[in-house]
Amino acid sequence: MISIGIGLRGVFAGCGKTEQYPSGGSLVNMVRGSERRARGGRATVPGYTPDMKHLRKTLTFQIPARMDFVNITSEVEEAVRQSGVREGLCLVNAMHITASVFINDDEPGLHADYKRWLEELAPFDPSPERYRHNRTGEDNADAHHKRQIMGREVVVAITDGRLDFGPWEQIFYGEFDGRRPKRVLIKIIGE
Repeated sequence: MISIGIGLRGVFAGCGKTEQYPSGGSLVNMVRGSERRARGGRATVPGYTPDMKHLRKTLTFQIPARMDFVNITSEVEEAVRQSGVREGLCLVNAMHITASVFINDDEPGLHADYKRWLEELAPFDPSPERYRHNRTGEDNADAHHKRQIMGREVVVAITDGRLDFGPWEQIFYGEFDGRRPKRVLIKIIGE
C-alpha cells in the first residue's frame, strides 16, 4: 500500500509519466484526491489516514575529541516511543557539515578501524598546502571529507512501534571536528 502525503503534486506534475496502480487510479489522481480531501472534499486516497503523527527532536553533542563515534540508538528509540508512531519512518541526520550519522555494529575494533581508515583517506593537516579549504583560515578540511565518506543521515523503518533493525545494527553520531556543540535531528512520521 502506498501512502501519499498532501502537497506532492508539484513533485510529480512535470515528470511526464503517470504510474497506474492496481486500484486503477494514478499517482497524480491519488494526490489530487488527497488535496480535495484536505480542502474538505470527499475524495479518498488508498493508504491515507488523517491520523498521521510526527515528532521533531534535536540532540546536541560537544565531543571533546577531534574524531569520535557515539552510539545514539537509545536516544532515537526513546524519540520513537515519545512519538507514538507504530508504523512509519525515522530520519536521523547530522545538522553540521563536519559530522555524520551512520548505522553499523557497536564493536570497538571496528570503530578503531574506521578512525584509522578515515585518517588514511583524509588525514588531519591544518596547513593550507594539502587542502585548499584551509586557505580560508579554517583547519578542518579533512573533517568535511570524512563526513562525505560516512554520510549525512540514516532512515530506519518503524514497525510495531520499534526501530526495524537488522542484526547488530546501531545508530551512531560521527564527529570529525569536535570540541564545539553540534546538533543531530530526529524526525519521525507515521501512524
